[in-house]
Amino acid sequence: MCGIVGAVAQRDVAEILIEGLRRLEYRGYDSAGVAILNNNDIQRVRRLGKVKELSDALEVSPLPGSTGIAHTRWATHGEPSEVNAHPHISGSDFAVVHNGIIENHEELKEQLKTKGYEFVSATDTEVIAHLIAEEYKNFKDLLKAVQSAVKQLEGAYGAVVMNRNNPEELIVARSGSPLVVGKGIGEMFVASDQLALLPVTRQFLYLEEGEVARVTRTTLDIYDTDEKLIERDFEESSVQHDAGDKGPYRHFMMKEIHEQPESIASTLEGRIINGEITSEIFGVKAKEIFDEVEAIQIVACGTSFHAAMVTKYWCESLANIPCHVEIASEYRYRKSFTPQKALFITISQSGETADTLAALRLAKEKGFMASLTVCNVPGSSLVRESDLAFMTRAGAEIGVASTKAFTTQLAGLLMLVGCIAKHKGLSESEQADIVHAIEAIPREIQKALEQDSLIEQLAEDFSEKHHSLFLGRGEQYPIAMEGALKLKEISYIHAEAYAAGELKHGPLALIDHEMPIVVVAPKNELLEKLKSNMEEVRARGGQLYVFADKDAPFKEEDGVKVVRVESAHDITAPIIYTIPLQLLSYHVAVIKGTDVDQPRNLAKSVTVE
Repeated sequence: MCGIVGAVAQRDVAEILIEGLRRLEYRGYDSAGVAILNNNDIQRVRRLGKVKELSDALEVSPLPGSTGIAHTRWATHGEPSEVNAHPHISGSDFAVVHNGIIENHEELKEQLKTKGYEFVSATDTEVIAHLIAEEYKNFKDLLKAVQSAVKQLEGAYGAVVMNRNNPEELIVARSGSPLVVGKGIGEMFVASDQLALLPVTRQFLYLEEGEVARVTRTTLDIYDTDEKLIERDFEESSVQHDAGDKGPYRHFMMKEIHEQPESIASTLEGRIINGEITSEIFGVKAKEIFDEVEAIQIVACGTSFHAAMVTKYWCESLANIPCHVEIASEYRYRKSFTPQKALFITISQSGETADTLAALRLAKEKGFMASLTVCNVPGSSLVRESDLAFMTRAGAEIGVASTKAFTTQLAGLLMLVGCIAKHKGLSESEQADIVHAIEAIPREIQKALEQDSLIEQLAEDFSEKHHSLFLGRGEQYPIAMEGALKLKEISYIHAEAYAAGELKHGPLALIDHEMPIVVVAPKNELLEKLKSNMEEVRARGGQLYVFADKDAPFKEEDGVKVVRVESAHDITAPIIYTIPLQLLSYHVAVIKGTDVDQPRNLAKSVTVE
């Protein structure tokens, strides 16, 4: 899996395909490739490494042609190598790019071998190319060949197929992995994300689950799972064209950290009216659902899971209803209890996270009262398949390590909890306090960003470290988990987070003078307990890095370094304390010389299990 781009045009498309790949490279990569039809001949170039390697190769040996497909790969089957890179071909007639995992590829591979097909890669995608070639023998029509082939595939796929006998068309198929079609003037484009196509069009149409479509320069024919032709209109995208520009920043991650005041302001815009959060911002049926809801189940993955954990604290303290939180991949594969009148909530930046999407579909079978998603991508699968949706409006996030997507999720989730709490009898004064706290988030984040230079200095202490612990209590425990995740993601330092009260139950064995301990310490009712936990660390020689409220009773001394964080409201403190932890991980990674925006082995949008 990773990034797909395709084009059918009147002009040479190589440059369009390469630019599209560049704009998708943030999602993850290990190789890149392009195939273009030139005089009814499929010409293919593939390179191991970044898109620049492919671009450089095409500068030396250009590929003219007006129909083509391209791909950046993040390995799932077969090691990163040129032979495993997409596009994959069958003979000289068919080329395929594919995101997802074909679960029955070994079975299909053996069947195709008996029919004389030779496999040169270790990928599951090559099976698709040969299977379509075999079906084409029977149908002599590319669309029908693809429709027949995909019925034999088990698993997830977003695939684009090109055939030298059909030089002005592409066939696209979607099951579990997103694909979007873009319409230009006398030309059409396809991609796994509209961001790839923004330089050439702003008119988009997302394929629905199970659909197959024929794309030509001037037409788009979409067929459902019963092979019936269906009608659907293109829509204008509101995504900003310059989302792929780093501006004055060295890395996208730093740009996106500093965009958070603006991003959260966008999240809040028009959603607090006359000092109140209204149900309608979550959907037309939200009011009646919030009136009835008696329990909440949240599923998410990675950073979004940490947002879910914070939400549990908010939900049970403000709305006074039970909230269960689970990693989506775990929820899918165990027998679980479905509470009465329960709202099922999913959280995802992309709206295409495979495990989270599958969990939503399972929840519908299990009889949840309704579903709601908190997401950053309009038109994504989670948005389309949920009863209610809240768009975070974070804007395109390019850095693999999530920053503004996380804090905008938290802001949206706090509004959600505040709205449900209102329906459950929260007093007007408590509602007003929540609204005031939410409205203050952008300026409090701006203050936190002012500690950047101090945090950059502290980061030097981590440059030679191999392990670190992060501590927090209450709703700051998930923030400690998020801080640890950020550090390990981009600096490759092993970092773990613990609820501080758990120290004496095992982690204290790790503490020595080589172990930096990061502590999230707002001034709240748990502060005294947290101070006792910190003394346990100091007594064993641990080096403390304390992110503390400006009025908290901490001072700089041997073994203790303090960063002051201003947060006027306990309820929003988890959001504000996230900022210095993001800055810490960023500066440590820069010092260590890692690839901040594209850390090894990771992908931005995980659309496979």
